[in-house]
Amino acid sequence: MREWCEYAAVWGVLKFLSVLSRSVSRTFAAGLARFLLACSPRLQHVAMTNLRIAFPDWSDAQRRAVIRGMAQQIGWMAAEFAHFPRLTPQNISQIVSRQGFEHFEAARARGRGVIFLTGHMSAWELAPFAQALYGQPLSFLARGIANGRIDALVNRYRCLSGNQPIEKNNSARAVLRVLGEGGTVGILADQNTSVDEGVFVDFFGVPACATTGLARVARHTGAAVLPGFLHWNAASCKYVLKFEPALPFQVTQDEEADIRANTALCARVIENYIRAYPEQWFWLHKRWKNRPAGEPDLYSE
Repeated sequence: MREWCEYAAVWGVLKFLSVLSRSVSRTFAAGLARFLLACSPRLQHVAMTNLRIAFPDWSDAQRRAVIRGMAQQIGWMAAEFAHFPRLTPQNISQIVSRQGFEHFEAARARGRGVIFLTGHMSAWELAPFAQALYGQPLSFLARGIANGRIDALVNRYRCLSGNQPIEKNNSARAVLRVLGEGGTVGILADQNTSVDEGVFVDFFGVPACATTGLARVARHTGAAVLPGFLHWNAASCKYVLKFEPALPFQVTQDEEADIRANTALCARVIENYIRAYPEQWFWLHKRWKNRPAGEPDLYSE
């Protein structure tokens, strides 16, 4: 019964947002996101703690302004997600423009597959959806939602443009297959990772546990690792999907040293994007949750 109620609520919100015009839907969803965040002191504490770690020199007023901007971005993403069925190859350029697409073409021309290094920036669900509508569908790693009905609904929307999800907890074989066929895999690599699956790297000057999976797959397959991030551009009133040149991953005889160095490089790339658009990153996640041995919990209240 609980699963059905949760599903009905999510389905109802999506349908309600979809019948509104895009502008009204975005405004309503942004207001709802801000209201829900204001009702959750726990999430506000996580966001403020993250911002104090990342920007220790900022005032709390600056941090609160970023949190308000982040809530707006989350609301906008919900509205964009609800409008996915309306997006087509003919109208996607009115909402998402691309920069640096030549870098993607160069990476794909290597013939070893492409790994999109990306993160939870702006309306991140829109990035792979737009890429597929532009004619380059991809596979993406996604952690399954506990409610199976909601998981199926969300994935149905995600795949309307031709993309395919890969369950994150059982991904190795599927990722290797896609890359072996010269395909593209999108990986969100900006969240906390369990200590047995990651390494501690510098992130805003503080050790954070980051996944080594991306670096290991790239080393094993020879796939190009291409940064690709979405951000909102207020001047053009469009999202921008920006590609950077493939990362120069270190390859030596010391595999573990290479994995650590390349994982740290990915973290620096992600950090640079967050610094450029701090209000567009998802600050509600406990990015520094796992700590090196002997270090205290950074999120205790």
